[in-house]
Amino acid sequence: MKAAVCRGNRRISVEEIPTPVPGPGQVLVKVKYCAICGTDVHGYLHEAVPPGTVMGHEYCGTVAQIGPDVARWQEGDRVVGGGGASPPGVERPWTVEPRFNFRKEGYAHRPLRAYAEYVLMEEWEPVPIPDGVSDEAAALCEPCAVTVRALRLSQVRLGDSVAVLGAGPIGLFCIQTAKAAGAGSVFVSEPLAVRSEAADTLGVDAVVDPTAEDVVSRMVSLTGGIGPHVVFDCAGSDSTLDQAMSMARRNGQVVLVGIAWEPTSLLPVDWIAREVHMQSTFGSRAEDWQIALDLMGSGRVTVEPLLSEASFIPLDDIQQAFELLTKPTDQIQMLVKP
Repeated sequence: MKAAVCRGNRRISVEEIPTPVPGPGQVLVKVKYCAICGTDVHGYLHEAVPPGTVMGHEYCGTVAQIGPDVARWQEGDRVVGGGGASPPGVERPWTVEPRFNFRKEGYAHRPLRAYAEYVLMEEWEPVPIPDGVSDEAAALCEPCAVTVRALRLSQVRLGDSVAVLGAGPIGLFCIQTAKAAGAGSVFVSEPLAVRSEAADTLGVDAVVDPTAEDVVSRMVSLTGGIGPHVVFDCAGSDSTLDQAMSMARRNGQVVLVGIAWEPTSLLPVDWIAREVHMQSTFGSRAEDWQIALDLMGSGRVTVEPLLSEASFIPLDDIQQAFELLTKPTDQIQMLVKP
């Protein structure tokens, strides 16, 4: 089968590798779409991906072959990859290891993922795609589930004001899950016009360009001079965590969703006296995937603002796509079609 193999030095090589054969309790899934995740781009950029790795963890497909003793699936079943509940003893490392470090360990546990024509999974790993959810939406279930977990860890209450910093894929899903969770108003900080427009289509109350005005002062002004109840940092850039802490109201909360891969500047004296709570979040759990699919199926979450004709690329173009995404771009989301 064809697969995009990381070879080090920021090089991804599309190669022919052996197609996996499902053993007992395993299924082989033919990949329909695999989204390019910002986390994979950072791993590629910072050389955190071990050579020989096939990345890709946001995907959907159909069951192509089942191994012995598999009773849950049939060939042709539509599935999302990776959202199943893990049995005791095989939990995902970031959920159980007491000192898990994603930068150092995040890519080591699964060398063959879904930037490939086929991916091998344990029987418990996939999640069935409901009839009302398209393949394109299903491929983006994982990032949506990330924001579901962020909301479930947050202190958002019915009618609260919410600020979302960054309107990339995670930020656009966070806008929608915050609304589904009952946020009364949602304000967004985003410098890129195409992403600001996408946020506007989702019915946010205001979009602030942080390169054109003081985003902290503007967010405080939009919330009656007090600041948002909860701020979701979905950008993970050098300045956004400090901005989030600075704009949150007294006893408010900042939820760190975006992953910063470089040192981040903070000036705690500006906000420490307001006793702001900070909550980090990482990944998602099985229940978050199911909630994400339910939100998609009910229409409360849509992927339309994230996708355009240019979003869909063949596997052979993945090197160019990663190079493009390491710089500021007007592309919101890319889906690889193996």
